[in-house]
Amino acid sequence: MSKKERAKDKKTKPDELVVLWISGDREVALKMAFMYTLNSKRFKWGWKNVTLVIWGPSAKLLTEDKELQERIYDMKERGVKLLACKKCSDLYGVSDALRQLGIEVKYMGKPLTDFLRDDNFRVITI
Repeated sequence: MSKKERAKDKKTKPDELVVLWISGDREVALKMAFMYTLNSKRFKWGWKNVTLVIWGPSAKLLTEDKELQERIYDMKERGVKLLACKKCSDLYGVSDALRQLGIEVKYMGKPLTDFLRDDNFRVITI
């Protein structure tokens, strides 16, 4: 591949990562969602920005688990953007608790659709 082809290829690669964490399983959080999200940012694996979206049962789990909360604080300190679906967190009654953890709580249907439709983003669901 020529230098020009490599430069073009680099421009077309997405550089924004969105991890959509939907599982209420603690092991999935610790062994996949949090590990990959944090390390993507920490080791600079080619993502300009890393966002963790907390959706569904994961919202409830996070508010009940101190170890997961500590890991969320670590992600935030390292520059991971933290978002939570307001509709989901309202259904579980945990919106205020998520805000107290420093998570931006908002309706996420449209933002998620925008992430999915934008070629500059990669969305993985865990």
